Amino acid sequence: MKTLVCIVVCVLCISSINNAAHGQLTSTFYNKVCPTALSMVKAAVTKAVNNEKRMGASLLRLHFHDCFVNGCDGSILLDDNSTFTGEKSAGPNANSVRGFDVIDTIKTQVEAACTGVVSCADILAIAARDSVVQLGGPTWTVLLGRRDSTTASLSAANNNIPSPASNLSALISSFTAHGLSTKDLVALSGGHTIGQARCTTFRARVYNESNIDASFATSVKANCPSAGGDNNLSPLDLATPTTFDNKYYTDLRSQKGLLHSDQQLFSGGSTNSLVTTYSSNQNTFFTDFAAAMVKMGNISPLTGTTGQIRKNCRKAN
Repeated sequence: MKTLVCIVVCVLCISSINNAAHGQLTSTFYNKVCPTALSMVKAAVTKAVNNEKRMGASLLRLHFHDCFVNGCDGSILLDDNSTFTGEKSAGPNANSVRGFDVIDTIKTQVEAACTGVVSCADILAIAARDSVVQLGGPTWTVLLGRRDSTTASLSAANNNIPSPASNLSALISSFTAHGLSTKDLVALSGGHTIGQARCTTFRARVYNESNIDASFATSVKANCPSAGGDNNLSPLDLATPTTFDNKYYTDLRSQKGLLHSDQQLFSGGSTNSLVTTYSSNQNTFFTDFAAAMVKMGNISPLTGTTGQIRKNCRKAN
């Protein structure tokens, strides 16, 4: 009987490994090899977000900025070393991306339970989902089996992450290059219903652009002077900055998008109709956002024998 049980467990483990080897992520990847992995991530994310609501947006953003740079491989977590300069100091990330300590905590706990099994890239994907749920947003089934990169790319981070100054055509091109549709672009942009942005990313919009609500611009200027205060923060969604809802789209329709790239989604272009739909139907937004997150999480994962399972998310083994 013990032999039979062993054979069944081994077959299940091999099945998970084979799925990954063929580049197929699966929701059941850790069911047998580390059954407590997802619950440990959820508990740590819940604690971190309860301690600081903004952390939910930060963890979601980490996953996005990871996936848009050579795929969802945990490269954003790597510190600089003698071989390469990592992605943390890239323009879109410097003085901006955060939550690394939360990922470190999760990794330490997971390693203690299942040594060398759960990748940092998968932890990012699970933490992003759990963060959204914790702030009132939709849930989705996270596909798993990613492995971790052993290197990172400063230049790719500088070139591949869309700029807050991007026009609609540039945004569409960027998402298309990553296998994502215009619908995915508009849905994923709804992640800006939570979190905050630095003055330096929206100063030009609130001082120079005309397609902006005057009272909104005035209120934002109070904490973002025309010179200085680059790191002063303003919520991307003024009304409900720590609740995952569809207010972001309502803001866009009222010309209250904080970033230039946000307002581009509702400026008379091809995405106006989607913004209108999401602003009036939160369930549709939630459904499309969840589907787009699964799709984004599938961008060029390392599977099988490529990459590694890092013991410490900040450095290769």
